Amino acid sequence: MPEPILDPDLPIIDPHHHLWDRTSLLSQLPPPTHGFEQIIRRVPRYLLDELLADMNSGHNVVATVYMECGSFYRPDGPAEMKPVGEIEAVNGLAAIADCGIYGTAKPCAGIVGHADLTRGAAAREVLEAQIAASHRFRGIRHSASHDPDSEVLGPLVRQPAGLYRDRTFREGFAQLAPLGLSFDAWMLEPQLPDLIDLAGAFPDTPIILDHVGTPLGIASYAGRREERFGIWRDNIGKLAALPNVSVKLGGLAMVFPGFASCLSETPAPSSQLADEWRPYLETCIEAFGVDRCMFESNFPVDILTCDYATLWNAFKAVARGYSADEKTALFSGTAAKVYRLEL
Repeated sequence: MPEPILDPDLPIIDPHHHLWDRTSLLSQLPPPTHGFEQIIRRVPRYLLDELLADMNSGHNVVATVYMECGSFYRPDGPAEMKPVGEIEAVNGLAAIADCGIYGTAKPCAGIVGHADLTRGAAAREVLEAQIAASHRFRGIRHSASHDPDSEVLGPLVRQPAGLYRDRTFREGFAQLAPLGLSFDAWMLEPQLPDLIDLAGAFPDTPIILDHVGTPLGIASYAGRREERFGIWRDNIGKLAALPNVSVKLGGLAMVFPGFASCLSETPAPSSQLADEWRPYLETCIEAFGVDRCMFESNFPVDILTCDYATLWNAFKAVARGYSADEKTALFSGTAAKVYRLEL
C-alpha cells in the first residue's frame, strides 16, 4: 500500500534525473550481477510519460533538471559532436511538456549534457553547439568515477584514475566559466580530494557534487562504509570551504553505498531510508548550509531501492525539523539558483 505523502504542498525542483529508452539492450544484458543490469531490466524505458507519472505521484514537483546519461546521441557525424544530440532530444521533450496539456510543471527546465573535456580547449566548439541547441542547456557532467577495484563499478568502469587532475582535461574545464556554464561531478568517495583540488584551481566555475560524493560499501569496501565515514566527512568539509561548490543530497539509493534497503525483497519504508541516509544528508547540510544543498531523485536509477514518492517522503522525513525557509532552499530554492531556472 502506498505511503501517505508527507507535506504534499511543498514545492520541489528535482535537480537530477535521467531519460532513456534502452529496450533494445534487454536481450543483450548479461546475468544481473551489478546494479546497472538490474536498473535496465526494471526500467528499460523512462521518457516523458514515465517522468510525468512520477512527478504526479503525490508530491508537488514543479520542475526538473535533466542529467546526461548517454541517451539520444547523434548516430553519425564527428564523435565529439554526438552528445549534442542528447541536448536536442531532451529539449524537444521539454518543449512538448511546455505546451500545457500535461499540466503546469516544467520537466527538463534545465538540461545538463556531456562534452569530452579531455579534448582540451577544442571542447569549446562542442559546448557552443550545445548552447545553440537549447536555451535550457546549463552545463555538463564529465564523470570521473574510478576505483582500483573494478568490482565497485562493474560495467560502469570508463575513466582512468586522476581524471580531474589531468592537464588536458583542465584545459577543457577552463572553457566552462567564460561560457557561463556549470559542472556536475560524479565520482566515488575515495576520489573527493581530486575534486577539492579542481574546485580550488577554478574558483569561478560553479561545481555541483552529485550524490554526496558516493560513499562505498560494496566489493572490497563491504563492511567498511562506517569506517570511512570520517574520511568522507573531512573531505566534505574541505569542499564546503570552497564557495563555488554545492552538493546534491541523494544517490544513496544506488548500489554503491551498500545499504540494506537497496534491492531488498520487501521495499523499505521511507522511515528506514531516512535513518540510513540521515548521517550523510545532515553532514552535508551542516557543512554547506541549505543554500548550497539540494535534494535530488536520481531517477530512475534509484528505483533499485524505492519508488519516486517514497524517496521524497524519506527526504522530507530527514528535513522535518528544518524551518520553512530552510525547506524551501533544500527542495527548490538552491536548485533554481544553481541551475539558473526561471519558472
